[in-house]
Amino acid sequence: MAMTWDAGADTERTGSAEGEHTVGAQHVPGGSTADGSHAEPIRVLVVDDHALFRRGLEIVLAAEPDIEVVGEAGDGAEAVDAAQDLLPDIVLLDVRMPRRGGIEACTAIKEVAPSARIIMLTMSDDEADLYDAIKAGATGYLLKEISTDEVATAIRAVADGQSQISPSMAAKLLTEFKSMIQRDDERRLVPAPRLTDREVEVLRLVATGKNNRDIAKQLFISENTVKNHVRNILEKLQLHSRMEAVVYAVREKILEIH
Repeated sequence: MAMTWDAGADTERTGSAEGEHTVGAQHVPGGSTADGSHAEPIRVLVVDDHALFRRGLEIVLAAEPDIEVVGEAGDGAEAVDAAQDLLPDIVLLDVRMPRRGGIEACTAIKEVAPSARIIMLTMSDDEADLYDAIKAGATGYLLKEISTDEVATAIRAVADGQSQISPSMAAKLLTEFKSMIQRDDERRLVPAPRLTDREVEVLRLVATGKNNRDIAKQLFISENTVKNHVRNILEKLQLHSRMEAVVYAVREKILEIH
């Protein structure tokens, strides 16, 4: 299975369209409406330059009652246009594609469809691609070696506010974190934005993978206060997600990786 981080506050900078489930008659993928009715299906855009792979994914996902494939694209340029037109909940995006690569497309999709959450589903196990995808705003990074059942599970998890990464890539990420601590040339040349002591506490707990509810219990504060702290941290540090916060926390030695 893919490793999971709670990403419930990743999108607090952009509001409820991408963040927590909203009540009423609004679209709430993966959740439920205030009157207890079932949520709408999770709307998925599939992007890969291999038509056979795209078709295979569509067939598999079509069997899932809570997932709807609303479109497909064969390269990064088509993906951006499709995302802008369809405004999907989830984009399954390959890294290596013609015309416009997946990383560049990821950045552009976040601009034209900010509520979309992006899962890189790729053959590339290159650490550089992983880091670039995180920086570009991807919420998941999964290798195509995972089973088809795991794809549907990952879609639901990301739609529910979690971040996912393939175990082998997670191991590489932790290895790189350890190396980052030793590389002074990768540290900031200018002072980092100043965080309050409480924000540092929250960031440290975020970086260990705790969700808002667990952080609130540990610090004896409300869950809403935690959300506000996380939102302020991401804004101050100009980060987009909790995965980026982990990288930052290790680099600044706020979190020690043993």
